[in-house]
Amino acid sequence: MIWKLGATLVAALVVLPVLGLAASLFSGRAEMWRHLAATQLADIVSNTAILLIGVGAGTAAIGTATAWLVTMHRFPFSRMLEWALILPLVLPTYIIGYAYADLLAFAGPLQGGLRALTGWQRADYWFPDPASAGGVAVLFTLVLYPYVYLAARTAFLGQSRPLLEASRILGCGPWRSFLAVGLPMARPAIAAGVALALFEALADFATVQYYGVATFTTAIYRIWYGMGDRDGAAQVAVVLLAIAALLIVVERRSRGRARHYVASNLRETVGPDRLMGWRAAAAGVACALPVLLGFAVPALHLFQLAARSDLSLTASAMLRDAGNSMLLATVAAVAIAAIGLFLAYSGRLVRRRRFNRMIDLATLGYAVPGAVIAVGILLPLTAADRLIGRTANDLFGVSVGLVLSGTPIALVLAYVVRFLAVGVANIAPGLAAIDPAMDASAQGLGARAATILRRIHLPMLRAPVLAAAIVAFVEVLKELPATLLIRPFNFDTLAVGVYRFASDERLAEAAAGALLIVVASLVPVILLGRSIAASATSSRPAP
Repeated sequence: MIWKLGATLVAALVVLPVLGLAASLFSGRAEMWRHLAATQLADIVSNTAILLIGVGAGTAAIGTATAWLVTMHRFPFSRMLEWALILPLVLPTYIIGYAYADLLAFAGPLQGGLRALTGWQRADYWFPDPASAGGVAVLFTLVLYPYVYLAARTAFLGQSRPLLEASRILGCGPWRSFLAVGLPMARPAIAAGVALALFEALADFATVQYYGVATFTTAIYRIWYGMGDRDGAAQVAVVLLAIAALLIVVERRSRGRARHYVASNLRETVGPDRLMGWRAAAAGVACALPVLLGFAVPALHLFQLAARSDLSLTASAMLRDAGNSMLLATVAAVAIAAIGLFLAYSGRLVRRRRFNRMIDLATLGYAVPGAVIAVGILLPLTAADRLIGRTANDLFGVSVGLVLSGTPIALVLAYVVRFLAVGVANIAPGLAAIDPAMDASAQGLGARAATILRRIHLPMLRAPVLAAAIVAFVEVLKELPATLLIRPFNFDTLAVGVYRFASDERLAEAAAGALLIVVASLVPVILLGRSIAASATSSRPAP
């Protein structure tokens, strides 16, 4: 079958740099592991566990609750909050980390204002310190909950009004209908969003390094750059892969063989209920707080810092970096959405456990630090460049230089490997909710798989595919480690410039580039939020 062969080839190419890490297991690094166990291993394991539990619970609670409230209810400003809840997605985790470190510092504006107002001294009051695993987990939650919100909102929009009304007739109140009907039907999408958030937390480096929180990612960089042991760093990266694989297995096993589909005759639009009084106020506060803490407060602080710096947003170097970022993000987003759709649809056609496990394996790059993926990409591309160079010289007597590894092509490949999970996680749940009876009816009329995808599934998957493309676009704009290592000479991005300033504690200058990242991401993210409802509604057949 062409779909099975094509998906196998694509998945193999994507997973090759990740599986290359497994070769490190054959090189003995007992001394490195003994050193790690004697120094930081206990802290690394405990901090990683705190991050996973905190980010998983926090993003699931905030993303699911806010998605249900703005989708199924109407209250003051609910339509604005529908797209505003996505805004924290445009802030890189390391930028919100820098902003809150400055805001919450002893000499920062919040504590300084508190002491000026009360006359207290340092020992007279307690103030939250983000420089801990729990504090970093809160910061990650504020930035990463939109992954769950996007997936859950898309799932809730696709749910059936007759099913929810049937639960009300049977005596279920609003919350019981949510817990008994709405939540179980949206669970695959919510689990996919939580997995993306956990993968992002596992692979983060800049934030945890800045706050001094030891994790497996900081250990990878310390072993690689501090000890010069690339194989040892790759072995630690394999542990990250194992954790990511374990998360996927646990979710799949907990779901068991349960499946759900919404029949085509039940796809009537779910109309929102209007909330009044204290319920409307509570819903508004619950949805506004994540936006304020995850976007408005740090963005306003960045704006104040940028206003005090001498760096102009219209400087030629910064505009050039912005152009490079936009080009890379656009190409990578289209590629990730297309490959994610292809793999998800192939998994639907080839209903074999081993085949679907292979597709899951192709998405594990999201849990691997970008620098490790960069090395996995550079090694085969460098070998390919040497082969191309020798062939061109032998056949045509010309020198072609670096064709792959020294060009933006290498960056795009690294982005696809790193963020393919974004495409699959956003598209697969929407595809899984489409009734297989539609496929069977089309096949009975002689339609081929490609025709069914184009004429039946794609119109119903506009919202998930759009979500996959825009989330990938924003992720590529913010990506840092792989870009630092792979980018061609004189080809910088906004993220690289921001990191250089921030690592030198020049947060005011870094704020200007961070604001450009926010501005570049803001328009597509707002359009995504406003178009999800329209796309989901228009994709449903008429009742």
